[in-house]
Amino acid sequence: MKQAQLMIVYRRLLDAYGPQDWWPADSSFEVMVGAVLTQNTAWGNVEKAIKNLKHADCLSLDKILASSDDDLAQLIRPSGYFNIKAKRLKNLCQWLAENGGESRLAEFDTVTLRSSLLNVNGVGPETADDILLYAFERPVFVIDAYTRRLFAKLSLIEGNEPYEQLRRIFEAELEEDVNLFNQYHALIVRHAKEKCLKSPDCRHCFIENLI
Repeated sequence: MKQAQLMIVYRRLLDAYGPQDWWPADSSFEVMVGAVLTQNTAWGNVEKAIKNLKHADCLSLDKILASSDDDLAQLIRPSGYFNIKAKRLKNLCQWLAENGGESRLAEFDTVTLRSSLLNVNGVGPETADDILLYAFERPVFVIDAYTRRLFAKLSLIEGNEPYEQLRRIFEAELEEDVNLFNQYHALIVRHAKEKCLKSPDCRHCFIENLI
């Protein structure tokens, strides 16, 4: 997979769907919370959970840490796996607190910050990279199921490569640009949600024409 091929796909996506306003959040902390809540669920469910946290005045580092596991789980119930995610949110908040908060963590280089994130119980590579890209604005490419599906469909990857292998491929071939990585990932997600109309002007079919 070469840079030219990746940029053809990117331009197709951008032409079809236009710029995306993603990640939807009022703060970088909200991005981090959303990255945990979106594990194994649809974004609409995450929005409901975040709305609950806001209404309960619980969308802050201190409030989440001060909440009981049961209370926090009930607030985020719409996101599914709420008992597990309550613990994961607390783990993430504890990590933030122990490392001096977002401003202190922002001073870490990307490799160190990513390694530290991956040591948080409940934070895997995709969640860590969501946080790095959208909350800390680092040039890391997020690999998700949608990315695998699209590029396998285009015969540019097998689709079963290890996460780190695919991430390195994208980052090696694309210009190191936070805005590009942000927009590219957001467009892939948008495309995955688009219904194929199987018509001459179908945007979905246009994107998935072999290169």
